[in-house]
Amino acid sequence: MKLLNKSILIAAVALLSVSTYAQEEEPAPTFSVAGTVDTYYRSSEYAPGTSFGNLNGFALGMANVIMSYDGEKSGFVADFVYGPRGNDAVFGSTVGSTPIVNQLYIYYNLSDSFTLTLGNFNTFLGYEVISPAANFNYTTSYMFSYGPFSHTGLKADIALSDDVSLMLGVLNTTDATESMPADDDYMFGAQLGLYGQYINLLTGGTANATQIDFTGGIDLGDSFFLGVNATNYEDDTIEFSGFALYPQYTLSDSFAIGARFESFTENGQLGALGDGDNTSFTLTGSFTSGNMMFKPEIRIDSASDKFYTDADGPTDSLAAFIVAAIYSF
Repeated sequence: MKLLNKSILIAAVALLSVSTYAQEEEPAPTFSVAGTVDTYYRSSEYAPGTSFGNLNGFALGMANVIMSYDGEKSGFVADFVYGPRGNDAVFGSTVGSTPIVNQLYIYYNLSDSFTLTLGNFNTFLGYEVISPAANFNYTTSYMFSYGPFSHTGLKADIALSDDVSLMLGVLNTTDATESMPADDDYMFGAQLGLYGQYINLLTGGTANATQIDFTGGIDLGDSFFLGVNATNYEDDTIEFSGFALYPQYTLSDSFAIGARFESFTENGQLGALGDGDNTSFTLTGSFTSGNMMFKPEIRIDSASDKFYTDADGPTDSLAAFIVAAIYSF
């Protein structure tokens, strides 16, 4: 009996030790710094009215520094941008030093499948993003350039299953990153993710805007990926819509080639085109060596009217050769 009791006691102590050790082995909070630096050469001083990569000759992109803290239940992201690309990305920030703030938010994990985020975060709409390292093509599409870029507000991200997700958010006016402009109305955002395909909605605001967007893609083999983006925007005075395909083929561990075929229509004199149509073809090579990417690119834009300008005056087409270098850390 004593031997049995002693065995039970030893087993209990061992079990308690394992339990205590498991508790002590919970992941510790982590602080990290990451980001990118990019610079490029453009062969022409004339460029379409899309965002980024439009400067002539040897030019600067941006330095992007992202600080993040990931705790057991909560954390933050502070994302700063410096340079021409960064200035264009945060054009809605106008107070103090905030033109360098790309994202600034705090999140709280209510559970493994439910996260609340409060602050300024990049948009959930569209295929392309502000960071050049995350895009295959260096120059950006018309759909991306017409926005939105960022939102400030409160959002909830909900994982309904391994393959289905839902995001709901209450947001300031689009790209009003610092605070809500006086007399403006709030906007509502939603995203439904289904097996890696995303349907996005942004609606409301003073202009009664509604934008519906689809972003997705499919692997057509071990080396071939096809991305897709389609969007439609309407408000009280303007509207635009577009569609793009992004075929990408990986030839080796260090080299891939990809293209963007985009068709875009605008009505209402919002941005680059005015009332008209545009087709754009972009061909990009991507060579990777360690943390550096080297991207040669050819871009051709063709419009339904003379919306562009070159050395001879107004024109309906433009072409350029771009070489970009991007370093990630």
